[in-house]
Amino acid sequence: MDMGRTRTTTATGTTVETATTWRLRVRMDDSPGTLARVTIRLADLGCNILGLQVMPVPGGVVDELVIRPAPGLTRAELIEALAAEGGECAGVTDADVHELVDPAATALAAAGRAVDDPAKLAEVLREVLAADVVTLVPSNEANPARTEGGHRRVFPAGADGALVARRSWAPFVQLEITRAEAMLGLLAAVRANLSGPAVVTCGDGAMVVLRPGLPADTDAVFALHTRCSMGTMFHRYHTGMRTVPRRWLHRLLMPPRGLSLLAVAGREVVALGQLIPSATGGAPEVSLLVEDGWQRQGLGTALLGRLAELGAAAGYRELVAVCLPGQDAVRRAAQRAGLRVPAPDAPEGLLRIEIP
Repeated sequence: MDMGRTRTTTATGTTVETATTWRLRVRMDDSPGTLARVTIRLADLGCNILGLQVMPVPGGVVDELVIRPAPGLTRAELIEALAAEGGECAGVTDADVHELVDPAATALAAAGRAVDDPAKLAEVLREVLAADVVTLVPSNEANPARTEGGHRRVFPAGADGALVARRSWAPFVQLEITRAEAMLGLLAAVRANLSGPAVVTCGDGAMVVLRPGLPADTDAVFALHTRCSMGTMFHRYHTGMRTVPRRWLHRLLMPPRGLSLLAVAGREVVALGQLIPSATGGAPEVSLLVEDGWQRQGLGTALLGRLAELGAAAGYRELVAVCLPGQDAVRRAAQRAGLRVPAPDAPEGLLRIEIP
């Protein structure tokens, strides 16, 4: 049962649920004594104030109160009493004990959940804003100019589109909007930081740095290809070429809408991974190239695990890799990285990899 409601039985024997906790917002002048008059009036009505937050707005303040109303008090009576003390009630809605959590603590806890699972971003934003609903839509459908009297707000979500928040019981105030924007900025910074350098230890104890590929790495990536055997090149490119044309290097390092991840030992690039989004909106493709002398040291597993983290941060739950019949190196690397390979290779030669 909702912690903010209770069941009572009427004289006719009918059981009904009534709210025992309300959340209300009162707009008032920011002058000495105004809040005191409102709280005294609430006390006269038999209301118990459980929580209070003061939010500055142009021309005054909005006080958000969580109260336990006196038995039999109606919302209309409450609004009339507040108006008599100079307060304009902007909205009243049912509440529960969760409304008593400190807003900053709520926002931080919500941000933590969004870091763990980016797919919950809309749900987390709804909680932080106390919104009725938050939906993710394409950017060209967001229409931020339509505010619906302050009850609608659009938040850009980068390449994912835009988040549209709606609330019927009270308009959004700037303090809430600023708090939500700060949380989204924090999550964007966390997502960007995932693509920063990371250090891994290979099976033989060698330390290797994983970092994003840059245009300046073209010579080092070309040298990587020249050191790879024809068998390694064939497993990566599925053709009999000995090395790659130099005109391919920029695309390998900066794939359209995707990214490359390099494994660097000293001054040499010893492995290359790619994450390339699908043009049709499906699962992104991953590919790996590990220099022969560095194979079977856990480097492919580390690359694939890092690419899966980056894919998860972008909201993906599945990756695909093109594999030839009998080629199971990517499958084994995925399983060692803690990823799921739920079924045999698809008929089209795609290995499907689930991100837990």
